[in-house]
Amino acid sequence: WLSPAGRACVCDRELFAVPAPTTSSMSEYASADHAQEVTRDLSARQEESAQRVRQERIGAACLKRTRAFGKLILFGEHFVVYKAPALVGAVAAYTDCDVEFTGAPGIEVVDLRPAVPGYKVEKAAEGEEAVKIVLSHLGVDTEKRGAKITFGGSLTAVSGIGASAAQVVSLARALSAALPRTLSEEEVNAAGYEGEKGYHGTPSGVDNTAATYGGVLRFQRTDGAPLFTMKKLAGPIRIVYASTGITASTTKVVGDVKAKKEADEAWFGSLLARYTALAAEGEAALDAGDMAALGRLLDENHALCQELTVSCKELDDLVVAARGAGAVGAKMSGTGRGGLMLALTPTAESQAAVAKALEKLAPQVWMTTFA
Repeated sequence: WLSPAGRACVCDRELFAVPAPTTSSMSEYASADHAQEVTRDLSARQEESAQRVRQERIGAACLKRTRAFGKLILFGEHFVVYKAPALVGAVAAYTDCDVEFTGAPGIEVVDLRPAVPGYKVEKAAEGEEAVKIVLSHLGVDTEKRGAKITFGGSLTAVSGIGASAAQVVSLARALSAALPRTLSEEEVNAAGYEGEKGYHGTPSGVDNTAATYGGVLRFQRTDGAPLFTMKKLAGPIRIVYASTGITASTTKVVGDVKAKKEADEAWFGSLLARYTALAAEGEAALDAGDMAALGRLLDENHALCQELTVSCKELDDLVVAARGAGAVGAKMSGTGRGGLMLALTPTAESQAAVAKALEKLAPQVWMTTFA
């Protein structure tokens, strides 16, 4: 779950914990691994301090207007690219942004978002391109006037959560305020879609739509504009989600799936037909508030992802552990081959139990509720 500082508590406790030295472990305490943990701890604290200063300087209300949300895919990984419907829920954690125009030309990006180790380094080039695309899309010429762009918020940047979409959507909102230029939600979403091209080449559009509108939605690509419908839930849906700690390249994984599809259209067509039927059942279970059926269908969706070769041992292990701890269903969520998994937990008690079980295996664990 999230601490008041906006970080996953298990992450604070395990990943960034600095063990006290003992006489028998002094050599280990001085090791490079420990030095790296100390550095991570200091970096995390520095980022949290910088976020507090930033909120005081700009104002929480102003930053709130730039929020864009992370997301979890209930149904639709990869199949959504091929115009199959997806069901997606936005999480409460968000990215925010502020933009300050400067006298000197160029772009300065300050990234204060919490992130799993390695994420920002792995995604740096893609993120730089995404920022440039959004600026260009909204008519900002940084050769004429520079821009200092600062990202923050509570959403931990990790593969599968839609961190890139939340980043570019929050940038679009911040530019709307800084230019100033009134943007409709549709225009913000469109700018986010363009920015996602910097990360993913040809994005599906589902992540930026969830980041813009929040809530739980049904999304489907078409030859024209995508279709999406906000869902009304019969009751709260409690979710636990956990990270493998592995940062995956969406562009690479989507490209691999495309190559497999083109090599064996019949194989992919069979999987797509099974998924389409499953997604329809999943939407009906969601509408009815039938958690048992929804959980069973999430399990089936994970099995399809395994057949699609986008799961991995780390994801499978977390899924099995969640089911063993009481989740009524569990699956990978997002790109796959690392990143995140999610578990459906109908009660607060089962949610806590599943989170506790996953903490033993995963570097980061969160709890959220769709409502």
